[in-house]
Amino acid sequence: MREECLNEHLFPSLRHACRMIAAWRPDYNHHRPHSSLDGLTPWEYHQRSREDQTLNRAN
Repeated sequence: MREECLNEHLFPSLRHACRMIAAWRPDYNHHRPHSSLDGLTPWEYHQRSREDQTLNRAN
């Protein structure tokens, strides 16, 4: 997050920083693949994890 958002912008105020981070977060979590998650977005990884847990409970 620091390199992709905070280090890329100069924020005139804390309020502006909070708005920019809030606007950036959905893209980071829902659209941007992460190499540490084998190319999945955090949302896709979360969904897959939930599906795996559901299957494990059923077995």
